[in-house]
Amino acid sequence: MINFRRIRLQKSRKIPVSFQTGTSLSKSLHLSRFSNRVCMLSINQSKFIRSLAVKKYRQQHKRFVVEGEKMVAELLMQSGIEVDAVFGTEKWIDTHKDLNKAHSDKLNLVSTAELGKISNLNTPNEVLAVAVIPEEEPDCHWPAVDICLYLDGIQDPGNLGTILRLADWFGVPAVYCAPNTVDIFNAKVIQASMGAIFRVRSWEISLQNLLTDHPELPVMGAFMDGENVFDSALPSNGVLVIGNEGAGISIEHEKMLNRKLSIPRHPNGGAESLNAAMAAGILIAQFNGSRQTGSMRR
Repeated sequence: MINFRRIRLQKSRKIPVSFQTGTSLSKSLHLSRFSNRVCMLSINQSKFIRSLAVKKYRQQHKRFVVEGEKMVAELLMQSGIEVDAVFGTEKWIDTHKDLNKAHSDKLNLVSTAELGKISNLNTPNEVLAVAVIPEEEPDCHWPAVDICLYLDGIQDPGNLGTILRLADWFGVPAVYCAPNTVDIFNAKVIQASMGAIFRVRSWEISLQNLLTDHPELPVMGAFMDGENVFDSALPSNGVLVIGNEGAGISIEHEKMLNRKLSIPRHPNGGAESLNAAMAAGILIAQFNGSRQTGSMRR
């Protein structure tokens, strides 16, 4: 039988100081060993976890929330992101005993009602985890050796999550985000990524800083009036910029491009434009296909 940990009630009305200093959530919640006993969270603990739905508090505490059976399972199976605490119902814990063995010291048995207090989903799932946002500098070498994505002002969390999922599928090693792009650790981004967020390297960085060490890199952007991507010789490395859902690529970033690509609309097509994630998927697939057929320009 796995020994779980119990959360003692906090008497203070303030969020514990340890939350503000980056201390492990497990320690800050004053967890102690117990067996098969349901945890009760204090109001402040619940408020703290729910506050992580806001970017400001995610950045302040360097923590983010992962919800749902599949997503938490993906989190627990990877090793690149530290798990701070896991809150699961008895049903979820019983069906994931093997997965939980490595994280037994972070595991907390909670009722469905308690889970509802800390969940940001309309219908709480069986499990929620709090993880640590990795503190690492952007790795800017990837565009020199492979095709990478740069997201310029993507605002829809579903689009960003889908793009991460596409990058995962096609083997794109890195996705860089402009500062005005939706936060990578937004809960809706995580859900839409279907686990890709744990496999695809992602950072926030300005395009100018990304290109500082590689001024000769191919920098391509998706436009309505660019060259037909299906008839073009494509490079084997560089940066592919995907613009904002409505405004497209900013003027500032357009000046940094050395090539414009377009996905031609069928003569009988009536759609005004493509969704940003759809466009990204088609372009990445074309780069990937060119690589496989050996038609990439080197």
